[in-house]
Amino acid sequence: MYKKVYLAIILGLIGAFVSAQNNAKWPEITKTQKTWTRWWWMGNAVDSIGIKYNLEALHKAGIGGVEITPIYGVKGEEDNFIEYLSPRWIQMLDYTLEVADSLHMGVDMTLGTGWPYGGKQVEVSHAAKKIVSAKKQLSKGASLHQFIGDSVVKGTTLKLKGIYAYGANNVFVDLTEKLSYKNKKWEAKDQEYTVYIIYQAPTGQQVKRAAPGGKGYTLDHYSKAALEDYVKPFDKAFSETKGKVRAIFNDSYEVYGTDFTSRFFEEFEERRGYSLKPYLDKLLEKKDDEISNRIRSDYRETLSDLLLEEFDEPWTAWANKKGFKTKLQAHGSPGNLIDLYASADIPECETFGSMPYDIPGFRREAENIRQGDADPAMLKFSSSAAHISGKKLVSSETFTWLRDHFKTALSQCKPEAEDLLLNGINHIFLHGSTYSPPRAAWPGWKFYASVNFNYNNSIWEDASGLFSYISNCQSFLQLGKPDNEVLLYYPIYDSWDSYLKGDLFFQFKIHSLDEWLTNTNFYKTNKELTEKGYAADYVSDRFIEQIEVKEGKIVLPGGVYKALIVPDCKLMPLKTLQKLRNLQKQGAHIIFQGVPKSIPGYYGVEEQEQKLKTLTKDINIENSLFDALTNSNVRNENLVETGLKYIRRDLEGEKIYYVVNHTAEAKDEVLLNFSTEQVTIYNPLNGDVGKAKITSEADKTNVKLKIAPGEAYILKTGLDTAVAPWVYTNPIAEKEVIKTPWKLSFKQGGPEIPSAKKLSELTFWTEIDDAKATAFSGSGIYETTFELDKTADYWELDLGQVRESAKVWINNEYVGIVWAIPFKIKTNLFKKGVNTLKIQVTNLPANRIKNLEESGKEWKLFYEINMVDKDYKKFDATKWKVTPSGLMGPVTITPLIQQ
Repeated sequence: MYKKVYLAIILGLIGAFVSAQNNAKWPEITKTQKTWTRWWWMGNAVDSIGIKYNLEALHKAGIGGVEITPIYGVKGEEDNFIEYLSPRWIQMLDYTLEVADSLHMGVDMTLGTGWPYGGKQVEVSHAAKKIVSAKKQLSKGASLHQFIGDSVVKGTTLKLKGIYAYGANNVFVDLTEKLSYKNKKWEAKDQEYTVYIIYQAPTGQQVKRAAPGGKGYTLDHYSKAALEDYVKPFDKAFSETKGKVRAIFNDSYEVYGTDFTSRFFEEFEERRGYSLKPYLDKLLEKKDDEISNRIRSDYRETLSDLLLEEFDEPWTAWANKKGFKTKLQAHGSPGNLIDLYASADIPECETFGSMPYDIPGFRREAENIRQGDADPAMLKFSSSAAHISGKKLVSSETFTWLRDHFKTALSQCKPEAEDLLLNGINHIFLHGSTYSPPRAAWPGWKFYASVNFNYNNSIWEDASGLFSYISNCQSFLQLGKPDNEVLLYYPIYDSWDSYLKGDLFFQFKIHSLDEWLTNTNFYKTNKELTEKGYAADYVSDRFIEQIEVKEGKIVLPGGVYKALIVPDCKLMPLKTLQKLRNLQKQGAHIIFQGVPKSIPGYYGVEEQEQKLKTLTKDINIENSLFDALTNSNVRNENLVETGLKYIRRDLEGEKIYYVVNHTAEAKDEVLLNFSTEQVTIYNPLNGDVGKAKITSEADKTNVKLKIAPGEAYILKTGLDTAVAPWVYTNPIAEKEVIKTPWKLSFKQGGPEIPSAKKLSELTFWTEIDDAKATAFSGSGIYETTFELDKTADYWELDLGQVRESAKVWINNEYVGIVWAIPFKIKTNLFKKGVNTLKIQVTNLPANRIKNLEESGKEWKLFYEINMVDKDYKKFDATKWKVTPSGLMGPVTITPLIQQ
């Protein structure tokens, strides 16, 4: 009655466990709930045949949408390059939209080529800028008698912004009017002076990885005028398109060294309340003292304000006016990440490199990885911004440099994706897929950074397993609303006030968390909350201003919270503290772990500090954070004490739990701190659904559910009479090793198809003395026949060592894909007597690329950076060891009885 073929057809789900216990419906899988991918157009050398071929391949594998990013081209394809935004390019975009729509896929695109925003339409006046200075020492009685104006250095125009003299005892003289005209001079009559000549200069940065027609200066991200000028070509382009782009994408902030804009001095004075000019010497001399750091903090805050108000918010407004959403990677920006992420319709985070896991059998070989930056505390900046601002989707650039090229297995993707989902991301984008025409020789066109998910990669054979798993998870994680009960204040002014090498421009990057995040009390508190099972969102000063109190609850545009925690911090704006105290008076639970010592910035500091002392004198410091949370009626989830991870959402008063086991041990139950009459179990790996056995005690529910290392389940509370009971099983005998001979044959792949083999015992095909098998990447089929002398309600089939994924047939019936740890199947398809077992194993493309490079054939024919390895060194697969491939086993079966 539980035929896997039937389940797979009904649900479109392919997974590892095969007991089709399903009466309840999964949420409908829409294109938004599916996995999406960044789609690189190399040289814009696309055509209608290739676009359709690529999109159909992506669709067939379960991809819901693409994000077009034009980049540098392929050598030898110059005649096929298409100028960005040319009529031909618009025609190809239109065709892409047409085909995607016919496949029920979505299309996003970046507003430029490569990254960051910029291009040939960016004139120097609207290009990214920096402050440049020249210093002169002037002794007492000496004179400056020269005309000082705009200058040209090595072909770069320096625009004069001011000439300022600084003497002892904070003496300041503005010499701009005295020396910026001919025949003018100025004498240092009373004392020695240091004179600074201040210029505005373009950073000179060009668009990285630009496509044809996309080269040029990067854009000034602090100027609305620059943005308005920049989008003019897109106004025209979009007026000519017939289809509809869903969202406009902006990649991580990689506009380097840009610490100035034309109106910076005026904006600074308007926003900070004083002129910066009398204090520039303190910044330019990079002094590390209280006053200099306060002024530097004001400078950094002004950059943050300008980026938000002059670029990110107008950018979203422009896109929304045209009917587009925006998707923004704020990390790397010189500003408050919470506010910047929240300015977009879809905040987007990023993973980079490989993270460690305790899952038995999880491979993370040092020679194949670069250390990962996916700290959960960093990921939550994007999801928190979405939650507090009411944005339904949080996306991620996923799997960037997860392993070296050609060395990423599907099983290695799963826990990395799970950590994203656990931290509030619910709209995963692959990084990525390169457009590659069918005519391109293997391995096709490749972007320089892994992972490349397309039909040229051998793992594509079973990639639908990964994509359907992500889609199934997101079908629940896009439902309802976040159910985090706590807000955690992010004290950014402590970072802005830090010396930070005296730099005016400081980026909050994922690659340098030790500089601004991991050593803070904020980080410590967040870690403590997570380890105790409390679900929290971050909140910024700007969003604290939006808080209202209703019936003792903290209300923001995106949700309702029971408490707000203020970690011990040095600095807090007086406006923020006043708001927090007022919220307390209105009945909100504000938990102070310490008292702010001062206010940030320089203007009116003494007067404001007096007000701060008045506000803080009767603040109650909580010695026990968790007692304070209990008193605020905030409840944690005790399941984390077992090592399980979770995220919880609210669906009309019922709860959705996504529970993951990344530990080394199996768990037999899940304790929910929520009272309910029913829990329905959903297995996102294979689509199984069933009513759980539960026991209730007070306001807690204990769910009987065995979760093996590497497994994940969705638990939904609430009565559902259509759900059949979950199938629970126990072993009734020891596992048996299948020791019969095996036949090994090879299916699709290359460079050549090896001949069939007879194996007396299971082994990797790379262990066979066959050069063709050693070089082969593709699919090999292991088949055997064996007898069983007993019957059982179910059988657990354990494939043992699988390199890397497998499709399974039992007695000529297709079972499904086994692509993730644990490589096991629970099935009722085995029978007493003779049984057949067919296992199609697909390996990585590593051995094939190694063979190709050893043959001397050149395939790395790309412009710009061409191809590099994970450490950004020359790519050379000839140095690699042979990657084990195939099925080593042991393959075992265990009889099970249904409880």
